[in-house]
Amino acid sequence: MSQPSPILTGLACRCPRCGKGKLFSGYLNIAPACDQCGLDYGFADSGDGPAVFVIFLVAPLIIVLALLVEASFTIQPWMHLVLWIPTTIVLSLALLPPFKGVLINLQYRNDAREGRP
Repeated sequence: MSQPSPILTGLACRCPRCGKGKLFSGYLNIAPACDQCGLDYGFADSGDGPAVFVIFLVAPLIIVLALLVEASFTIQPWMHLVLWIPTTIVLSLALLPPFKGVLINLQYRNDAREGRP
């Protein structure tokens, strides 16, 4: 039986082994185990990785969009705050769970462990 893609199952926030069970019990809280195949999620520790990747994706996107809006329209500086602060927050919060799911799925697939001497 072939294993599901860690990228696709991570983006869907699904179990890295079966691809069907839920990975999270809350917004970013890892479930104790898969409700389908019983895989213990005790190994899962993505650290700050998801936040870093989200920042690297969202920040340039917002900057490009802000520059495009500034080049296309004449708007007041405070209007940029009204547009881009909520957009940044919403995009960041929307992308955190899938990115965390991908990192956990890749951690499982590659049998990644904490470094030991």
